[in-house]
Amino acid sequence: QVQLVESGGGLVQPGGSLRLSCAASGFAFSNYAMRWYRQAPGKERELVAGIFSTGGTPNYTDSVKGRFTISRDNAKNTVYLQMNSLKPEDTAVYYCNARNWYNGYWGQGTQVTVSS
Repeated sequence: QVQLVESGGGLVQPGGSLRLSCAASGFAFSNYAMRWYRQAPGKERELVAGIFSTGGTPNYTDSVKGRFTISRDNAKNTVYLQMNSLKPEDTAVYYCNARNWYNGYWGQGTQVTVSS
């Protein structure tokens, strides 16, 4: 069965750092582009970062450029999101997403709260 399991969320102070992980199983991970989305209460889900199946140059939404880094380890079937210089506006549930030409999958999400 297909599974995407996020972990690493929690409570962090403004200016702090957090590293999210998404462990994938049940499909050919190396053939899928991976993305991180987030959704804050009362707001639409937004794309945060994306990385192609073979790596290359990742893409980011403007609000996180220079602070967040997406990476993947195909040998471990895992995608990461390193988040630095966190702001209260980053508070949201973060979801990982797998996408290729034929299929798309979602994880259950992990909560990130940035507060003093």
